[in-house]
Amino acid sequence: MMNQEEKQLSKNCLRMALEAGADKARISFSKNTMNIVASLDGAIDKVTACLDRSISISIFADGRYGTFSTNKLDEASLRDFIGRAIDTTRMLAPDAARDLPAPERTAKDAVTGNELGIYDPAWGSLTPGQRIGFAVNNSISAGVPHSCKDKGWTLVSEEGEYSDSESFNYVIDSGGTEALHSETSFEFYTEVTIQDSRGNKFSGAWWEAAPKLKDFHPETVAPLALDEAVKQIGPKSCRSGKYRMVIDSEVSSKVLNPILAALNAFSIQQKNSFLDGSLGKHLFPAGLDIMDLPRIKGESCGKFFDSEGVATRNHYIIKDGVVQEYFVNTYMANKLGIAPTIEDATRPYIHTFLGETLRTGAIEIPPKNGFDRQSLLALCRNGILVTDFCGGNCNGATGDFSYAIQGFRFKNGKIVHPVREMLITGNILTLWSHLLAAGDDARRCREKLTPSLAFDEVDFSG
Repeated sequence: MMNQEEKQLSKNCLRMALEAGADKARISFSKNTMNIVASLDGAIDKVTACLDRSISISIFADGRYGTFSTNKLDEASLRDFIGRAIDTTRMLAPDAARDLPAPERTAKDAVTGNELGIYDPAWGSLTPGQRIGFAVNNSISAGVPHSCKDKGWTLVSEEGEYSDSESFNYVIDSGGTEALHSETSFEFYTEVTIQDSRGNKFSGAWWEAAPKLKDFHPETVAPLALDEAVKQIGPKSCRSGKYRMVIDSEVSSKVLNPILAALNAFSIQQKNSFLDGSLGKHLFPAGLDIMDLPRIKGESCGKFFDSEGVATRNHYIIKDGVVQEYFVNTYMANKLGIAPTIEDATRPYIHTFLGETLRTGAIEIPPKNGFDRQSLLALCRNGILVTDFCGGNCNGATGDFSYAIQGFRFKNGKIVHPVREMLITGNILTLWSHLLAAGDDARRCREKLTPSLAFDEVDFSG
């Protein structure tokens, strides 16, 4: 746990900064402890334990701003560090837009650090033997013959990594902000490589994570990774043309990220946003909601405040296809002369609805209706399922994109063969205008709650 001495050290840093001549200051104390056990073919490969503690100091002095960080946390070193940081700040160019957030915008309810319920005291009782057991005992290597030629493939290698972590973030400033976040995480990742009868190699990967040990199920990971590899045997090329596209929930955030980036005030200020001037406009399909849900209790990746200490909230980013807000931190608000919001989306969530006209005041995740990837394949009937993006980019200023993809051809709602060496090209706004449906199969362990998505009229080139 973060102890009182560490909190007091942070408060001492704030006091020292003001005494040394800062007009205002913000202190961010971060502490992260992580244990990693890597395995290779079911045996221990490497064991790592690390502890990182650091203090980041934002200095506002004489109309100038600087941010500095250090991991030398004894008081004498900190006093010298802060003095030199202020001297450096005074050498910078003035920037009148820099300021602390207004006190009424900052989090007042992040007191214990565990308001979200994602800190598990069981983390502290784990033994080295248990950690090794998670990595080794959940391997498939011991149970799968090295050669499975009767199935058309041979197991080449299996790499696994178990990790657990405990992290804390404490933010205070001279305006009275004080907010604490604590979180634990238990994760297991496996990548399996196989070889077919012709010597072609294919890899598949899977992972699981949970903030609490009782909800952690690493035994499911390796079999799913193997299945992902086996399904790739026998890829075929497809003709270039327009296809219906289903994107698996594991990678669907790829087509959401450009939207979030374009709604960031920094991109707008830099003239690098295809959504500049979009506020209040109906640019996306009717029935599409994109929400930010950072305050779902019991789920990792949420947070009660951003890096400035500004309180997060569950809110609409896009509602029924209409852009609701930009992501605007204090600096960008002053720079652009617009109202501040939050610095970025913490936990974006995609939902589509049909035939609904009513909205309630409170934002809640709609109940699951079982509409998963397979449901989207059945809905689309024929097209290409994208399960991975293998490179490419999106132009932030125009929204034009080109992505290399990996996936499967499907017909009559069923996968028929893997596809290879294909590109999808187009424009993000055009792509989303052809949205057919979104599933409700977003994995709760992911930062972005993006489900499987189905689009029409997508340009594929092979």
